[in-house]
Amino acid sequence: MQIGEMANATGLSRDTLRFYEKRGLLHARRSANGYRDYPPEAVEWLRYMRLAQSLGFTLVEIEADLPLLTNPDASGKQLRAALARKLQDIDRRISDLQTLRDDLARRLTPDMEQCPLRSSLEA
Repeated sequence: MQIGEMANATGLSRDTLRFYEKRGLLHARRSANGYRDYPPEAVEWLRYMRLAQSLGFTLVEIEADLPLLTNPDASGKQLRAALARKLQDIDRRISDLQTLRDDLARRLTPDMEQCPLRSSLEA
C-alpha cells in the first residue's frame, strides 16, 4: 500500500505517516522506484496507535511500550497495567488541577481588597 492509499485508509496525512516512520513507529518497504510500500497490517496498527493517543498516551509512551502494542492479544495483562497507570496519572493530574482551581477561586473572593497575588508573595 502506497502512502496515499495509507493516508486514505487511516485518515492521517502523508506528513503524519512520514513523521511516524521517521520515529520508528511505522515501517515501510521501499520499492525499486523509491516509493513507500506499507504492509496491510499497518492500517490496524495506526488505528490502534491513534486510539492509544486518544486515551492520553504520548508518542514517547507508545514508543516505550511498542513491543506491547504490536501484539495486544498476547499482552493484555501488560496493557491493562499500562492503562491502570495512565488512569492513576490522570487522577493525580485532576487532583492537582482541583487544588489549583480552589486556590484561584479563593484569591477571587470579594472580601479580598488587596491584590490577589500579594498574599502569596508575602507568605
